[in-house]
Amino acid sequence: MTDAQYAAAGVDLAQADAAKARIARAVAGTRTALSLGEVGAFGGMVRVPAGMRKPVLVMSTDGVGTKVLVALQAARYESVGEDLVNHSVNDILVHGARGIAFMDYIAGAALGVEELAGIVDGVARGCRAHGMALAGGETAQMPGLYQPGHFDLAGTIIGVVEEDEAIHGDRIAPGDVLLGYASTGLHTNGYTLARSVLFDRMRLSLDAVLPETGTSVADALLAVHRSYVRAVEPVLPSLHGLAHITGGGIAGNLARILPPGTAATIDPRAWELPPLFRVLQDAGGITTDEMRDVFNLGVGLVTVLPPGAVEAARDAAARDGVATWIMGEIGRGDRTAGFAR
Repeated sequence: MTDAQYAAAGVDLAQADAAKARIARAVAGTRTALSLGEVGAFGGMVRVPAGMRKPVLVMSTDGVGTKVLVALQAARYESVGEDLVNHSVNDILVHGARGIAFMDYIAGAALGVEELAGIVDGVARGCRAHGMALAGGETAQMPGLYQPGHFDLAGTIIGVVEEDEAIHGDRIAPGDVLLGYASTGLHTNGYTLARSVLFDRMRLSLDAVLPETGTSVADALLAVHRSYVRAVEPVLPSLHGLAHITGGGIAGNLARILPPGTAATIDPRAWELPPLFRVLQDAGGITTDEMRDVFNLGVGLVTVLPPGAVEAARDAAARDGVATWIMGEIGRGDRTAGFAR
């Protein structure tokens, strides 16, 4: 098959090469003192930071779900790239780990240079913000599997933590406090339901003003998933557990970190539901139980800590501009988390 035949079949090699050149520049801009090897090699390499006593690698792979459809509709690609990094950073932060390398995977069909490079520019921006190397990745054009112009996005993060400093939740005990950290919106979960409500039921366009918010639908839905590293890192040693609130909601993610003999009780009156979530519930006729199962309800992270550590944790978050509130407590039980009546 000639290049012309390949292009006619849906894969333009010349355009792919142009995108790779742009992507290579973005990747080169994230190299750190830990980086090894050449940009564009078959594998990415990073050193484990020097001076660690007993380093443990912490890895996580995730995506941004159907938020990519909003990015496509709005033709705004960088935000979902940054979302991907921040989501992944938070996933290993809950174990006390910091990222040292990231790799992305973009699969789609008939994606242009600007779309591909825009996504990777967002990934690179997120990596630079965390002093983390974008060690490599893959862009795959797969016509026939994806609709023209559509794509999916995933990434893998590699982090490191001292073995005796890793957080597993085993220190959580009755009497501990739940401290909630504000999200910037939906983050990267619940978009299938949110799009159904806003676009199908309410018939809103992306540039329409979202009721109660004073912001456009596009800006509300594409708000970047918040990273909690700077808000939490100063107090990590005092924390007994952390839960990144993603798919499954607050209770579902809290239950994942509880040790045997404990239970978490969440006080729904402890914080005010942000306007975006009120609009979704009211316009969509969504029950409170389903809202709690699908959305983060304005809470992107929950830390579990002893009462004496709460003030310092709240001060650290405030210095990073992140609102917090005491939203419940740990009692005795069988590894369950639920909302108080």
